[in-house]
This record gives sequence, structure tokens and C-alpha cells, in this order.
Amino acid sequence: MHCVECGNPLPDIRDSSTACSKCKTLVATWWDETSNSHRIHRETLLPFSAEQVGTMSQRRNSQTIEERNFQAALICLELHFETKIGLGPKTMPEVKKNVGKTLDLSLNKSDVRESLAKNVDIWMRLQKIFNLALPILNSRSLRDSYAQNGTLNEPGTSENASLILKNYDVLVRDLHFLNSLLVISRNMLAIKDTAQEICAAVQFDHVVRELVVLCVNVTSKSGYDGDNMDDVSRGKLNEVGELYKKLLVTSLQHMHNWTMGNDRFKMLFWFEMLFDGELHNDTIHELPPDNLNVEKVYAEVKNWIRRHSRKDKLAARLLDKYTADVKSGVTPGPLPPPQDDIKRDGTLEESKTPVWRPELEDKYEQDRLYARVSHEIDIWWKFVRDANYEGWVVPMETVEGAMARAEACKENAMHRYMPRGNDPHYDGEDEYDVADGAPPLVYSENAASVIDYRSRDENGELIDDEEDEEEEEEDEDDDESYVEGPLRGLLTEIPNILDTKQIEALHMTVKACIVDSMGSGLTPAGENLQKTRCKMFLALDCGKNLLRELLVFIAVWEQTDQQFIFQITAQIIESFHHNALLPYAWNSLRILKDIVSPAQTVLLRLINYMFRARKDSSIYDDLKDYNRDAKLIHFLYTYFRCRVVPDCMALIYAQAQIRLGSSDPAEFPVDLWDMERAKDGLSQYLELISVIAEISEMRTLLIEWEAVYELIALLKALEAGVERKPLVDPVRRPHLDGTPTSRTEYHNTPHEFPWAGIKNQILIIIASLVAPTNARRNGPGNPTVQKQILDRGGIMPLLNCCAYDGHNEYLKERATVAMKYVMDGCEEAQQYVRDMVPVANQKPQQGPLPAQNGASGSIPDLTRQMAAHKINPTAISETREGVEALRRGINAMDSLSDVNKKQVTEQLEKITRAASENPRILTNGPTQAEVEQYMAQVLSQGGLTPEQVEIFHKMQAQNDILKKALEEQPKGAGR
Repeated sequence: MHCVECGNPLPDIRDSSTACSKCKTLVATWWDETSNSHRIHRETLLPFSAEQVGTMSQRRNSQTIEERNFQAALICLELHFETKIGLGPKTMPEVKKNVGKTLDLSLNKSDVRESLAKNVDIWMRLQKIFNLALPILNSRSLRDSYAQNGTLNEPGTSENASLILKNYDVLVRDLHFLNSLLVISRNMLAIKDTAQEICAAVQFDHVVRELVVLCVNVTSKSGYDGDNMDDVSRGKLNEVGELYKKLLVTSLQHMHNWTMGNDRFKMLFWFEMLFDGELHNDTIHELPPDNLNVEKVYAEVKNWIRRHSRKDKLAARLLDKYTADVKSGVTPGPLPPPQDDIKRDGTLEESKTPVWRPELEDKYEQDRLYARVSHEIDIWWKFVRDANYEGWVVPMETVEGAMARAEACKENAMHRYMPRGNDPHYDGEDEYDVADGAPPLVYSENAASVIDYRSRDENGELIDDEEDEEEEEEDEDDDESYVEGPLRGLLTEIPNILDTKQIEALHMTVKACIVDSMGSGLTPAGENLQKTRCKMFLALDCGKNLLRELLVFIAVWEQTDQQFIFQITAQIIESFHHNALLPYAWNSLRILKDIVSPAQTVLLRLINYMFRARKDSSIYDDLKDYNRDAKLIHFLYTYFRCRVVPDCMALIYAQAQIRLGSSDPAEFPVDLWDMERAKDGLSQYLELISVIAEISEMRTLLIEWEAVYELIALLKALEAGVERKPLVDPVRRPHLDGTPTSRTEYHNTPHEFPWAGIKNQILIIIASLVAPTNARRNGPGNPTVQKQILDRGGIMPLLNCCAYDGHNEYLKERATVAMKYVMDGCEEAQQYVRDMVPVANQKPQQGPLPAQNGASGSIPDLTRQMAAHKINPTAISETREGVEALRRGINAMDSLSDVNKKQVTEQLEKITRAASENPRILTNGPTQAEVEQYMAQVLSQGGLTPEQVEIFHKMQAQNDILKKALEEQPKGAGR
């Protein structure tokens, strides 16, 4: 017999104290009744050939006790999965105890972790165990086998559930074991270069990738369904699902540790993640093709990996030693051969000066001379990057062009957002996307554009001219609101499976691959590999799909800017910004049915977070940083001016048409969910603009681009299209058919969507733009902005905001602040207010007043007379609204007789004259009883709609509003 430790012959007679004479290892641990001697596993029974004995004597087992114990457990587990029947009831608890002890040591003992990580035998046994376990788990969890690309062959969910329940006990046991082993290997990768190299050499990274595919298939929607089952069965299914999720999380952490700090493995991970079986990109909506040849990118990245295949020196020695020991028969087996598609070739020297030679036919040599990762990616980036990257090439859309576009959208709102069949002037052939004379909606000269080629079918639905609209609407579910078409990519489904804590490893891995601070600097050829991987991420469909899912994940889980996932994603987005790719990312996230898609809304939040960090910082001392941010703001505001504001105003105009009775509410085609998404996008845009307005270096851009136009236009549209929420809600409001409806149902009506909070955001921006530029914000306001507000007729929209509106809290206070800055130091604005007050003893004007700088002159303007008697702005606005409603109602009452219509008109004029001559005369004016008498006379005529009845209710409240306003006047005020 010989000692297995060193191969030295052992004495024939042995007792409990016998030790090897060479290595001094004790050999007696148990009594062998057959040989009547003490024996242990270190003994080797004869016969041995002389050659074997010689080889054995030359090999000494230098493994630590932790390595030996862990290998013993791995050998048992390998036998467990190989036989499929498992080990005995006494062996498995010991194996479990051994694995658990090793796991604790790998977490807490750096020396143990290092010794395990440098043991090639352990890595090989782990690889063999997982290769044996994967088919078993698949057969016990999924009825049908999954394809190599990670897609399922349509397994039945009920069949999968029954299969999991049938194998529940063994699945729970095996999943616990595999997760513990994967945690140990994850900890081993903390040694970095050496462990990472050995892991790749034994192809354990491929096993982990296959494990991710299995976990995704089992835990995704198509994996199993726990509905329609008893509580016990559902609990078992949930337990197995959570174990698979736990294994998926550990796999992601393993991927992160394998790529950390190693550019070659980062690129290999990127290669496996971004390329699927379809080596082509799908067209992004209406954007022109980017002409990226994905097959060329695939070949060039693969050649780069081949050229950079040199191993870590220590890892190379350990692998060579292991290969030499394979012949002895004491190892788990030979190393797996390299994959056919990526053969290692590090013999040729890499070029340090990139030279592109298109005439070369040898692709490998061509790429070697170029020395960068991919020539195709570099060309693509120059094509799709921000159009203003090298200079201000694309100007900002002019206000006149924006006004023309807004008018086109408003005039065609009934056709773009409502059924066209009800329009007598529609002949079915006109295009309504852009009006005659309006500039085309194009941002840049290349793919970074905002072209809008949308159209509507006869039912008012958005269609794509290249696809059948019936196919698009068929089987529509909630997921289609976020993404169109199937998801592509290894990791794309993961955000739909894991929660915020579980998914951290995925975000950290993406961050480690593309964020500059996580890189290793420039290559000898001068290439930043972090930036190259960032470009690849957006260039390939799998990367774009993953980005969209990561953004939507933040929205679904309602992540705030203080949470870890949000901050990691913000760093990823900033890396896109540093590569001038945010405009391209923005366009790639578009969904035709949305003004701003959910993913774009989250992207705006992240950009907003990025700019908030710029406030009060010295970042703009560097002109390069300033220009980079200014160009991004230029792109985003161009999209806001050309797409967001016109489309939102068209929606609000459609609401106004219904409010005026020109259209039937039933014809409003946009549901409440779409309105909410439009409002969220607009709100995030306004939030971003408000942050930019607070940055002094960027505020000048908004003033130069006359951002006041969009703000005032939105205020005017909201005033006309959205009814204010009163302080006290009416209990009931009649339907068109006379049936009462609750206030909740009123809010759930899409055409009465309130756009809550939008006015507040607009006033905050206006106040920031027009406020004095000094830190204390005292003194006269910004004269340029004051003039812009006057030119756009902004005084009256601001005054209208002085009325209470439950949809916008503290609206009056914000309007007061804005008006203060508008009036301070602006003689023209002050003169405008003085013009609203009539000259003393001047006979009041009876008819409609002329318009003043955009203010409406279609009704008797009470605001001038009331301003003379110091009635507060709230009363002015409420009175004006009441009179407008009365005048509008009179014109719409076709069912009234001429006599009654004349009586109503006289009543209105009587109130107006009384207020203009002396507001106190109103106490002797028409009483509530007189108003009710008119009401009774009109109602006796019959044929009134509920809307017309509501108008009379407003008229009835008119006297009370004026009287209350007059009672609040200071004593002595008056003529």
C-alpha cells in the first residue's frame, strides 16, 4: 500500500499511530476488519505498476483541509446528480453541513477564499455538477425543453405547475445545494484575475449563462401559473419560484464578479449578452435606418476577443499544472476545449496606431491593424450621435414655426385625435400631420430626428402605413403599452421578474461595463473600452430592449431619486450623455401611440436628476461640459416645442371642443390611461425645464429660445379646455340623458381630464425666468422675459390663475409671485394694468371691449371696473369666468325664444352696467328672486339640455359673487 498524499510505500503492519515516513501524514483513522488494520481514504490498494507508483510519488497533495473537505462534498454531489437517485439519508446531511461550512469560510476568511479560487480541481467539479444538474432541473420544472436561445416551446402553464408540484421535494433540495455552490464560486471570484481566468478556462461562465436562461424560463410569465389552485399547492409553487429567483440573483452576482475589473471578460459578457441568433436590427418606428451591419460588428468583436486572449500569468501556471496532472487520473478530467466560434490567438502583436484598410480581404488582419474593437460601431456612432456634436449645426425651432405647428395641430385635432367621419369637410384624402406652411418636424440631419409620420384610420386609431392596423390591435395587452414586438436579449426579461433589491446585480454589471469611472483607461491604440461598450449597448437591439426595461422598471416600482437602483441607472444614463447618445436613446424609446412614452418619462426623470446635481456646482467652468449639457437641452427643448406642446395642446383643444358642446364626449378616442401618460410626460418635461431655469448658465438659453411662448400657450389652452375644480364639489352633476353621476365618474371621464398640477409647474418656470438674476431675487424683473410675456398676451392668463382651482394647489400664491416679477420695473406691464382702469367720469363702454395684447375682447370686460374699486384678483377672475360662461351659454341656446333670449341678455348687460358705473349699485340691482323668475320663465319653454341648465345656475350665482367681492372692499373705496 502507498500513501495517496505522496505515493510513499506504507508499512505492512499498521496501528492507530502509524504515519507516512515521508510526508508524516497519519494514516490510521478506522479499523478494517478484513485486513485487521487501521485504514483511511489516503491509502491506495495494490497492485500498482511501477510507472504509476513513480508518478504518484512525485505528486504531493498540497491542498488545505478546507479544499479537501469541499472537494469531498463536491464528489458526493457529482454522484448525486449523476445517478439521479441521490445519496443516502445519512450522507446528504453531512454533505449539506460541509457545503454550508465552506460557504461561511468563503465569506469570512480571505485565505480560504483565495485557496479555493486557485484550485482548478474545484472549478472543474463545480462545472461538472452544474452541467449534470441543468438538464435534471429543466426536466423537473418545464414540461417542454427550452431552446438554446432561451425561448420556450410554448409549454402549458398548468402542465408546468403540476410537474413542479410532482417534483417539489427534490427541487427544493437541489436548488438549495446549487445556490450554495454558486454563492461559493461567486465569493471565489473576488480574487479577480486568477479566479476569473480559471472560471473562463473551465467554461463555468457558460454554465451560469445557461442557468440564467433556465431561471428566466421558470420564473417568467410563461413558466408557471399558481392561479386556480389550493393554498398548499400555491404555496409550494411560490416557494419553488422564489428559489429559482434566488438562484437567478446569485447568477447575476456571479456575472458581475466575473467581469469586474477585467476588460476582456467584460467584452466577452457583452458579446454573449448583445448578440442573439438574429444578427440584424429592427427598424425604430419612423426613424431612417442607421445602416448598422450587425454581422460585421459580430465578427469584429469576436476578432478582438481572439486577439486579447492572453491569460493571467498565475492562472496560466495553475492551468498548465492541472493539465499535466490529468494523466495521473486523480483530477476531475481534462479542461473543456475552447469554443469553435472564439478560438484564442494572442500570438500576433496588436497594432498601436489604428489604420483602416478596406481593401484587405483577410478580416482578422484588417481588424488587427485597426486595433480598435469595431470599425462598424465607430462609423455608426458618427452617424447617430447628437447632430450638434461638433458644432451648432441644427438651430432651435423658431416661435413662429412652433405657432404654425401648434395651429396645425389645433385645426386638425378633430381629425388627428377624433373620428374623421363626423367632419363634413373631411374627404378621406387629406393629410393632417403637418399643415400647409408649417415646417416639417425634423430635428437633425441623420437618425437623431423627431419626424412624425403618424396617421389615423377612419375610427381615429393610430396606424402604421406599413402594417395592417387590425393585426396591431389584435390581442393587445398591457405589455404592448410599453414595447412593441417581442423582447430580444438574454437579460431583457429579468426586470419583469425580480424586485428592486434582487435586481441590483444586473444594474451594477451594466454600470461596470460602460461607466468611465469603472474602466481601466485607454488602450495602447487610444480607445476607451467603456465608451465602446456604451456605444454597442445602444447600437444593438438587445441592448436597447434591456435599457427600455430598466427604465420601465423604475416606473413600475416607483423608485425615488434617493434609492440605489435609481442612482445606478442615473450613472448609466450619464454615460450615454458623455457619448452624445442621449438623443438617439430618446428616439429609440419612442412609442407612436404616446406623446411621451413611459420609458421616455423615466429618462426625463433621470436627466432631471443629473441636472439637479449641476446646480450651484463649478462644472460649467469647463467649456466642454457646458457645451455638452447645452446641446442636450437644445435637443430636448426642440422635441418639447415641436412634438410635446403641439400634441398636448391638440388634446386640450379637443377637450375644449367637447366642453363647448361642439363635439360629443362619446367621440373622444383617448382613454384615461393615455391621458395620464401624456400628462406624466408633460409634467416631467416641465419639471426638467424648471430645474434648467434655476441654473443661471442655462437659464439664458431658455430666455433666448423664448420658452415663455410654450408656457403661456399651455396656460391659455388649459383655461379654455379644463374646468376648474371648485372649493366645494357639487354632489351631483347630470348626464346628457338626465341621469345623475358622481364626482368620481366625472374625473374618470377622459374628455374632462384635469391635467392636475400643470399650471403650478408652468407658473414656477415663469417666475424663475422673469425673476431678478441676483441671489436674493430683489429688484426689477428680467426685462427680456417681461417683454416676451407682454408680447404673447400673458397678463390675462396669469390673472386667470388667481382664481381657486382644486386641481392646482396654491395656484393663486404662485400666480401672485409671477405677477410681482412681471410688474416690477416694467413700465409697459404697469401701463397695461392702468389701461384696464377707465378714466374718471368716462361713460362705460356698453359693447364688447377691444382686445388688449392678446386678451379676449368678446365679452363685457368687468376687470377694468373692478380694478378701479380694488376688488381682489380672485373676484375679478371668477366674475370674468361667470360672464364668459353666460355669454357663451346665450349664444348656444338655440332652443330659447327670441323674447327669453333678449331677457337673458338684458339681465347680463344690467349686471355689467351696474358694476361699471358703481359696483355698490348692485345692491339695488337684480335680486336673486328676479334671477329665479327669469329661470322659471326660460325653463317653462322646455327643450333645454343639462348643460344649458347649468349655465343658468352659474348666472344665478353671479350676483352673489359680485356682492361678496364688494363687501370685501375697504371702506371709502369707490368712485
